Parts: sequence; structure tokens; C-alpha cells
Amino acid sequence: MVIGVPTLGAIAETFSEKTKLCIECLLRAEYELERPDLSNQPKAKLAAVLVLLYENAGELRVVLTTRSKFLRAHPGQTALPGGKADESDTSLVDTAFREAHEEVGLPLNCAHVHKLCVLQPFLSSSGLLVTPVVALLTDVGLLAGFTPCVGEVDRIFSHPLEAILDPQLAGNEPLVPKGSEHWPYPQDFYCMSDVVDTSVVYRMHRFRSCASPIKGLTADILIHVAEIAYHKKTSYERHPPGHASSAVCLLRLHTG
Repeated sequence: MVIGVPTLGAIAETFSEKTKLCIECLLRAEYELERPDLSNQPKAKLAAVLVLLYENAGELRVVLTTRSKFLRAHPGQTALPGGKADESDTSLVDTAFREAHEEVGLPLNCAHVHKLCVLQPFLSSSGLLVTPVVALLTDVGLLAGFTPCVGEVDRIFSHPLEAILDPQLAGNEPLVPKGSEHWPYPQDFYCMSDVVDTSVVYRMHRFRSCASPIKGLTADILIHVAEIAYHKKTSYERHPPGHASSAVCLLRLHTG
């Protein structure tokens, strides 16, 4: 069982004031945000990802992976550790941590990993209901022991969470070169495109990183987490004009 954080308590002393405020906002989200009841959904439709945060130089960063190029689904793309629910999982929180253990070697039942909140599910392109579990790593020394799962993960890396709201904040990161395989776009830090699917317009966000681009469902989840944590909106237009509620409507259709 992962240890929760009912209050900031003693661990707050080690964080910057900015990070403390982010943690408080995420803790409140556990009790303030509405989440659909997924108990009537078959486990085959359920998945969970772990949004694992840690502080470095006073700023929150998020652990990400580049999926193996040999995988059938989304090869070579940036992802959050996670996957489909297993029949042995007692909850989607268990799913997120089990998958993170398998994919990057995050220790199970670790006293330095604290669940902050569980957010409403996102609907993936394959019809899975993906629940983000947000957690805090308080011993950054554990990062050195993370190991990519052979055949599933090619690389483990991190990105500043606030740069998901304001991409220019990633200017000091060791970003991949422009024009390279992982950033063939002319923009310096961020680009987007709108995709029409029947009556729904989906905005694909892409963020330049030190590895594969952060985009699609992973980007959508991180935008939501960052908006909650920093209590502010994106510096770019989050949704296509007139389609801000499209994703919510689709989710209700699949969970209703």
C-alpha cells in the first residue's frame, strides 16, 4: 500500500514555498474534484498512469518514459508509467504503482512515495478509460535506481511540470535539436494542431523535451495536473474554439 499524505507535515520543510503550494492544491483536488463511478466498467476498459512528481532546484518535475519502438501500440512515444488494469489489482491506484514498478523500477510500498490525488479518467484513442494517479517522490536518490523495462521502455527522463503551462520555461533544458527526429517542427518549444473526428475537434499539443516529444494523451493529462497544481491556465489556447467541453461529453458517453 502506498503511503498517503493527509497534510504536508514534516516533509514540507524540505520543499520550496512554490512547491508547497502546488502540493496543497493537489491534495485538495482529491476531495474537491468529481470523478465518475467506474465500478460498473469491465477491467478490460480500465487503465491508470502514475504522474510521479519530485522537486529539483525548487521546481516540480515529472517522470516520463519513451516507449520502446518495438511495441505495437504507440511505439517510440512519450508516456507516463502505467497500463491496463489487471484482475489482481484491488484499485486503479494499485494499477498505476504496479505498472510503474514494472516499467521503471519504482519500489513498491515505498515510504518515500506519497499519493496526492486521483483525477478523473481520460478517454484514450483506443477507448480505454485512463485514470491519472498523482504522487510525490520525497527521496530523489531513488531516481538513480530507476531502470527501463527491456522491451517496453527505451528511456526514462523528466520534464519541468510548470513548462507544460508555459513552454518557454523549458528554455534551460537540454532539449533535442530542432529539425531532429524528435522535434521536426519549426517552433522552439511548443506546437499544436487540430484534428477533426466526426463532430469533435481534438487539439493535439506537442512539447519539446530532452527526449521524445510530449504529446497526445500524456500532454492532456499533464496539462490538467499542472493547471491544478499551479492554479493557473496555459499560456496557449488549451481547446479549439467552441470545443472546450468535447472531451467531457465523450467521457460521459463512455461512463454513463
